[in-house]
Amino acid sequence: MIDGLIAGKLLGSPERRIDRNARPFVVAKVIAAAGEGEGIIVNVIAFDGGTGQTLLDLQDGDSLALTGALTPRVWTDKQGAVRPSLDLVAHRILSARDV
Repeated sequence: MIDGLIAGKLLGSPERRIDRNARPFVVAKVIAAAGEGEGIIVNVIAFDGGTGQTLLDLQDGDSLALTGALTPRVWTDKQGAVRPSLDLVAHRILSARDV
């Protein structure tokens, strides 16, 4: 696991979910700049109530910065190209609404 800080734009709407032990969490997708005009998809999960609520308060396209535990992944797009992605267990979040 990597301790990381990412910044990007929210992709779609965050969702509140419940785990099998009836504990709530929030999931979201963020697109972060990866150089040469390309973006990398970051799959975000937040177990902390405050971090999760901040995510839920944001809308598609809002800018944000997140810190937490990163795990690198790969996925295959519809054309068969292998692309990188990241999974982030978010510990803290900062958005323009916090300023």
